[in-house]
Amino acid sequence: MSFGTMRYDEIHIENLEVFARHGVFPEENRLGQKFLICLTMYVDSRPAGTTDSLEKSIHYGEVSGFMTKWMQENTYQLIESAAEHLCEELLLQYPLLKGVTLELKKPWAPVGLPLETVSVKIERFWHTAYLGLGSNMGDKKAYLEQAIQSLDALHGCSVEKVSSFLVTEPYGGVEQDDFLNACLMLKTFLPPQELLERMHEIEQNAHRERIVRWGPRTLDLDILMYDDLVFETDDLVIPHVEMHMRDFVLKPLQEIAPNKRHPILKKTISQLLSEVCGQNA
Repeated sequence: MSFGTMRYDEIHIENLEVFARHGVFPEENRLGQKFLICLTMYVDSRPAGTTDSLEKSIHYGEVSGFMTKWMQENTYQLIESAAEHLCEELLLQYPLLKGVTLELKKPWAPVGLPLETVSVKIERFWHTAYLGLGSNMGDKKAYLEQAIQSLDALHGCSVEKVSSFLVTEPYGGVEQDDFLNACLMLKTFLPPQELLERMHEIEQNAHRERIVRWGPRTLDLDILMYDDLVFETDDLVIPHVEMHMRDFVLKPLQEIAPNKRHPILKKTISQLLSEVCGQNA
């Protein structure tokens, strides 16, 4: 399996039979029925392969038992919901997993027609996002520290690295107090748009008000990069459209990811910072 520039090894579990209670109809939730699970686990199998050590691999027997128990202890109307939540729990339970492809099959689904199986198949991976943080109102340090804690507490997120806090002059020509800026590296299985929504909630909890562009704010959170993704919607552009021109972004980012390459410009963060500092000299 190839994901971005990384290629992963695969461990397969095929057609694990589980009797569970998932379905729209009350009798499906009450009486239960058979489900089949096909799982592909994306891993780096070389450490286990070279050492012959089970501790450096993922025990497919334990995974099968985990999925069986989870399917039996939880109930969802939609197999889409069951598959989504099961993928999340697998990623959280097994640290060696890079990602999974899961197909949840429902044999003889009650649709009143002669079909053999209905199934949903989804693929979920861990991703690496780089975020920018800023504050220039109130207790700036406390706002940044609380934001870091809130991001780390999000379901499906883990803060891996945090830069030092940097005092910078305000950007954009609006007269205001100096900013305190930082960057962090986030491990997440949330897709970009969903991550942005959670970040907006954290900003709102810090009483962020979007009144004046580039104006003062208690907390400002931005997605700078997300893997090597190039992505654009009306409210989100990745990589951040101006990150390569801002030393207050590049300086803290260089602390935690100096060799990370901008997915469009193909230059490392260290190179981009050197260019910006040269222009400002």
